[in-house]
Amino acid sequence: MRPHEKALLLWSESDMDGVSGRVLNGFVFMVIIQLAVIFMFLAIGEFVVWFTGVPVPSSIIGMLMLTAALRLGVVRLRLVEGVAGVLVKNLGFFFIPAGVAMIDFFPVLRSQWLPIVASSAISTVIVLCVTGHFHQVSRKYLARHAGK
Repeated sequence: MRPHEKALLLWSESDMDGVSGRVLNGFVFMVIIQLAVIFMFLAIGEFVVWFTGVPVPSSIIGMLMLTAALRLGVVRLRLVEGVAGVLVKNLGFFFIPAGVAMIDFFPVLRSQWLPIVASSAISTVIVLCVTGHFHQVSRKYLARHAGK
């Protein structure tokens, strides 16, 4: 287990017996820094949406800006890697509130189930076809231009 993963565990007293306070403080500090970087980009996304009025969720804008910062080398991967890994591993957990909230809309879901299922199925097929076509075109393009 990597050090950044140990920092994200909920440690009991017995787990911390062999761990010095200095090491534990280092882990906690690393987690705080990683969370601060992620929340900073979320806040920047919020500011962009507030300032421009663009109809895109601020979390998406923040995530795109974080991706750009990582690709450009402005932010080092180690500044977000540990916390991001834990968040991705537990991604399903974050859908529970949305699933529970759907209970409030059960009458709407019951009366509109056919359009919901049909639009979901049709949009899934469209996404699969477009993705497959784009993949084939990009592979052909890369194969033709690989020698140049």
